[in-house]
Amino acid sequence: MSAAEVAAQVRRATARLCGRLGWAALHEVRLPNGRRADLLALRGDGGFVVIEVKSGERDFRTDQKWPDYREFCDGFCFAVAPDFPLALLPDDAGLILAEGGEAELVRPPPPHALAPARRRALLHRFAILAAGRLAAREDPAGAAELAAALRAE
Repeated sequence: MSAAEVAAQVRRATARLCGRLGWAALHEVRLPNGRRADLLALRGDGGFVVIEVKSGERDFRTDQKWPDYREFCDGFCFAVAPDFPLALLPDDAGLILAEGGEAELVRPPPPHALAPARRRALLHRFAILAAGRLAAREDPAGAAELAAALRAE
């Protein structure tokens, strides 16, 4: 299985786990600092968890942007396949193991609370993104027209 296929499988299983945990997860969320979180999950208590999917050792060693995500979440996790070399992952991050369609939260993310103003701004961003994605799914033609109009401006 290619690294891209492993990452896609881990991402899907992790999103399902989020649902079972009562977390609402969005894929590919651009954060205010310009970084893109693989998954941003809104927990039932209003806290945010950023989940970084890693397909293997090479992916982890070459993509070192993940420390930039911590300032935009209450908890940070890595999601990896069971054959990932776990010793590479920092102890101060949560750990999700995913294989096939199943995932397990092995180590919860240590908490580090967001400032209230940042949480409010992130919640607003999350809601706008989720609503926009839902609208695009329900009315693809309307979303395409809107995107074309915005590009023209």
